[in-house]
Amino acid sequence: MSLVERALKKIQESRQGTPAHAAPVQPAAGSASNTIPLQSARAAVAQPQGPVSNAAPRVSAVPSPEPVRPSRVIHIDRDALRHAELLPPASQERQLAGEYRQIKRPLIANALGRGVEKLPNGHRIMIASAMPGDGKTFTSINLSLSFAQEKDLSVVLVDADVAKAHLSRTFGVHNEPGLMDLLRDEQLDVDSLILATDVPGLSILPAGKSTDNATELLASARMEQIANQISVRHPNRIALFDSPPLLITSEAMALSASVGQIVLVVRAGVTPQSAVLDAIELLGEGKSVGLVLNQTDEQVRPGYYYQYYGHKDGERTAEAGEGDDGALRRSVGDG
Repeated sequence: MSLVERALKKIQESRQGTPAHAAPVQPAAGSASNTIPLQSARAAVAQPQGPVSNAAPRVSAVPSPEPVRPSRVIHIDRDALRHAELLPPASQERQLAGEYRQIKRPLIANALGRGVEKLPNGHRIMIASAMPGDGKTFTSINLSLSFAQEKDLSVVLVDADVAKAHLSRTFGVHNEPGLMDLLRDEQLDVDSLILATDVPGLSILPAGKSTDNATELLASARMEQIANQISVRHPNRIALFDSPPLLITSEAMALSASVGQIVLVVRAGVTPQSAVLDAIELLGEGKSVGLVLNQTDEQVRPGYYYQYYGHKDGERTAEAGEGDDGALRRSVGDG
């Protein structure tokens, strides 16, 4: 009997519960023992002594790996942003920084419940405008830089104006995967696409690859899931969504369902009053809407610069500054 045959016999005996021969297996004379596959010998040794159980082997649970975070760090070139008129001139930087502090304070209060009732989804803030050219992207960038200065908060600037992707092009990330890719592929993790910047506390989520059904994707349950992953995973993170104009696209309204606060940018002397009122009416009740006056030459008090509105019980109430009716008329221009 060859060594292979004896090994097979030993396996059969062990399966039947029959004790194997005590004597070691010796190769028969003239047998080519050096040609036996190594796995055959290992199989003979590995077999249990006794009946073989048919139960499935236990598999240890393997924890889900942390998402691979991008290694690229985006450089915020302030000189280039000033040249593109997306940051104020150096001579006006301090003044504008103070005005954006006035804008962000009620937004932070509503998001965290500091001194006021905490708003649902208040960490998610949409920067919108009624029409193109009102200064929405300018406001998004400057407000995000102001948020990044907070000691106990961080901010993610999300380019949700997916058709133009102006923010993504400004920061040189228009070829990077982003929001649209997350909406199309549910296997992607949000944090794996958020790009850090060299400004502490500020990161960017690009628009991603454009698509014809952006409105449907932004209105989907997946969008709510993404918004949750951005804010709920990091309770001290603010998400700023730069959106398309409200009156000329359907994407902005779809996006508004996933945020808790909306900042409506109005260009002084340019945006028609009717357009502002139509945009507010389009957003409907139940949304907290703030108005920001952009590109004004008037020296106005902080209460006039930023007007915060809450829709409650079907009534619109002004909550910032004095002379609110006059401030609204001034902020929407003469049109």
